[in-house]
Amino acid sequence: MKKKGVLLINLGTPDSPSVKDVRKYLREFLMDKFVIDLPFLSRWMLVHLIIAPFRGPKSAKIYKKLWNDNGSPLKYFGHRLKELTQVKLGENYSVELAMRYQNPSIESVLKQFKNQQISEIIVLPLYPQFASSTTLSSISKVEEELKKINYSPQIKWINNFLTNPKFIQAFSENGNKHWKTGKYQKILFSYHGVPERHIMNDCQNGYCKLNESCCSSYNHNNQLCYRAQCFETSRLIALAMGLTNEQYIVAFQSRLETRSRDPWLKPYADLIIADLPKNGIKNVLAFSPSFVADCLETTIEVGVEFKEIFYENGGEKWQLVESLNESPTWVETIVDLIEKV
Repeated sequence: MKKKGVLLINLGTPDSPSVKDVRKYLREFLMDKFVIDLPFLSRWMLVHLIIAPFRGPKSAKIYKKLWNDNGSPLKYFGHRLKELTQVKLGENYSVELAMRYQNPSIESVLKQFKNQQISEIIVLPLYPQFASSTTLSSISKVEEELKKINYSPQIKWINNFLTNPKFIQAFSENGNKHWKTGKYQKILFSYHGVPERHIMNDCQNGYCKLNESCCSSYNHNNQLCYRAQCFETSRLIALAMGLTNEQYIVAFQSRLETRSRDPWLKPYADLIIADLPKNGIKNVLAFSPSFVADCLETTIEVGVEFKEIFYENGGEKWQLVESLNESPTWVETIVDLIEKV
């Protein structure tokens, strides 16, 4: 029996927290047309002449706080997930990890599959919710690299998994370890933000209004709407944890607004967090369900920076729910997705 290839793709991480490697990562990441959708020359000038030179040193300092004895948590847990999934799936599969940006590269893994004469590959971008800047970018990169190396295996894509029961179970298990202690008044589900225009471009059916009338329910009309997917993820985790609608709130982090006419998804997490203590919410449990492994946006942004904002405004207890990382239920989720595709 011929082996099937399994390609797990995550966003990526610098090879080290040095300024040189961080700049290299930023250049590759931000030159992606799916991330910054400006004309090539404008994008090149912005990234190479402004963002990478000036933001590189600042970002390197933050990455140094994230790095540990295992290096980058995102890469470490990615490799652990690959290893544990390989054990579960067995010898009929060849499981590999690639990063959309930096290493291990998608190109190197596809060349490895080609050398193994693998004729069928299941591609699983490790982004629970579909977005053009993550999932579509990864799909496009796989297709581009396949053409470059003249390799034409059968490809099966897994574009999202926000409604997978085991995925929901994995996050609810992590959350209940904290929530069941009774120490928290409110749960914040914080998702990585994107510009609103990205969502409008993804939907392209005239249905998307970016408000509660279209995002509060998840259906065939808005299945490509990242915002609607985030609200649905939150609803399903809340249901699994036995929460009421009043016990949780959904917000979006990591916004980068350069023009007032170019807003990002709302509500903004940092503004929500600052207001919570003023409304009597002093103890908060925070999730980041758009990420499946510890990374800058979870450990540092939500775990440290948001905590500081919360305490500065009168909050008393802030707890980040750990990412799925290498939890057994998360490994079961990957296996379930692969076997059902």
